[in-house]
Amino acid sequence: MRCGKCNNSDTKVVDSRIVDNWQTIRRRRECEVCGYRFTTFERVGMTELMVIKKDWSKEMYDRSKLKKAILLAFAKTDFTNEEIENLLNTLEIKWQSEGSEIQSSVIWDDVLELLKDKYPVPYVRFSSVYKSFSTLDDFKQLIW
Repeated sequence: MRCGKCNNSDTKVVDSRIVDNWQTIRRRRECEVCGYRFTTFERVGMTELMVIKKDWSKEMYDRSKLKKAILLAFAKTDFTNEEIENLLNTLEIKWQSEGSEIQSSVIWDDVLELLKDKYPVPYVRFSSVYKSFSTLDDFKQLIW
């Protein structure tokens, strides 16, 4: 693993911990040249999950794309990267158990379901994009 500070490839693992119900390994690393410490996460990759979009075209599932959308919903709120990773891991485990293809609408609905009770502000933000809110009444209807 390369050091994020000096780009040296000689880093050592200082500490390893299993997180996310054995789905991810959190490693604390230290650069052997500059001493910089950083954290990496290793997890099992999703294989061959195809997303069926609204227009019925298909594309490979892209975790970074979904993570970006979720991070936008969480903007300017108190959250940790670990919370986001846990959300994504929970969703991916569910989807992998259901088969090799998934509708994009199912992805969005599952995200909303996870956000609904625990994260109300990101839930409203995510809903407003997914459901294409265009008026104040759309927000009122969701909240009340």
